[in-house]
Amino acid sequence: MEYSGLSIFQNITDKEVESMIQCFRMRRGRYQGGQTICAYGESSGEVGVLLQGEAELVRFDYAGTRTILERMETGGVFGEVLAFTPTLGDCVEVVSSGVSEVLFMEYNHIMKRCEKACAHHSKLVQNMFRLVAEQTRRLSRRVEVLSRRSIRDKLQCYFHLCQLEAGSDTFTLPFTLSALADYISTDRSAMMRELKKLRGDGVVLIDGRTVTMQKQ
Repeated sequence: MEYSGLSIFQNITDKEVESMIQCFRMRRGRYQGGQTICAYGESSGEVGVLLQGEAELVRFDYAGTRTILERMETGGVFGEVLAFTPTLGDCVEVVSSGVSEVLFMEYNHIMKRCEKACAHHSKLVQNMFRLVAEQTRRLSRRVEVLSRRSIRDKLQCYFHLCQLEAGSDTFTLPFTLSALADYISTDRSAMMRELKKLRGDGVVLIDGRTVTMQKQ
């Protein structure tokens, strides 16, 4: 398998990755859509890397309300040791969006001093810190959206951030409208009503998952 396209193995050859898999005693797991890959709070201190497929970091509060915290594609990295411990009464899980394959490695093994002083070990640690920083930025962006009071404000804030990221007034949503409702933590029907109002007010044009911000 080629690992060079995965962010956590950036600047590390496939041969070096295979060597680390043996040295770190990494393990693989395969999952079906809807299957829980891991549950935070029950973590064994492992870091997971999505070798294939997609997954969602999902939070369930004490009332069972489901909120998507993050969507991960191939190359995504996750693990409780890289994030946070759920608040009392909450459950945070990584759930496979379809058929996926995950490579697990022990966090403590990665972070401890390498007896052989392997250069690729140091690169792995550097890559992991970079990915954690990127994840922090994504979660900060999520907090910015959720901090808005109304559904309309949440939608406009999210669309504005997508507009800035795309560098264009037209951009493609990374997920369906149903998933968008989960992302902004609101009821889908209520969100669709607000989207209709935004279209009617000439704020946005929406065609499927393509959104165009109108000049005000």
